[in-house]
Amino acid sequence: MNTRFLSVVAFGLAASAVAFAAEAAEVKNIVIVHGALADGSGWRKTADILEKDGFNVTVVQEPITSLADDVAATNRVLDLQNGPSLLVGHSYGGMVITEAGNRPDVAGLVYVAAFQPDKGESLISLASSKPAGSMNIRETKDGQYLYLDPATFAADFAGDLPKDEANFLAKSQVFASKAAFTAKVGDPAWKAKKSWAVVATNDRSINPELERDMAKRAGSDVTEIKSSHAVFASQPEKVAAVIEKAAKGAGK
Repeated sequence: MNTRFLSVVAFGLAASAVAFAAEAAEVKNIVIVHGALADGSGWRKTADILEKDGFNVTVVQEPITSLADDVAATNRVLDLQNGPSLLVGHSYGGMVITEAGNRPDVAGLVYVAAFQPDKGESLISLASSKPAGSMNIRETKDGQYLYLDPATFAADFAGDLPKDEANFLAKSQVFASKAAFTAKVGDPAWKAKKSWAVVATNDRSINPELERDMAKRAGSDVTEIKSSHAVFASQPEKVAAVIEKAAKGAGK
């Protein structure tokens, strides 16, 4: 057979393979894991922007009863997706996506003002390494769960949100079990997959320096945003832009 013909065929197949790979790398499923002391409703503005731009967005409403329960809740949502997904975690949600992100159908990870643990680390061990601003954390009567005092929620968690929005976040917060905060993470997904990180520079819940250190350790692509811990609600356009950048680069 003509060798020139074979070369042309081979080149055509190679070009098709590259085009297919690029198409396969495009991530359209965004799965968001909210943090502790908040629920997924605060992500509405960011989710609306992403949906408008053609992404399929799902918000996991994890129970925060234990890290294992929350990873399981995230896996149930990932099971519903068609094709690869980008996992986005806020605050404690970073602990969850670090575990759940080991699935083969997770293309990348986005940490939004989030904990980014290494193997054997817990939220408590990380948070205590570089204390943030004073947080008025209270225990429930049974001593098993934690919540943020609604009277100081705005100042501690969402200082750059309108008062009515901050108050709603306070009223809809998900109490976090102590067990979830002390659970240690296994092999972190960020060691094998690309990651992006948003550092909230006015964060009073997680020390911004800790956010920077964790992101640097993980080799994450970092974006700094002047915001409170509730950056996903106060700066939805900027957070959505980071997520879209990650979705485009996750499989490449």
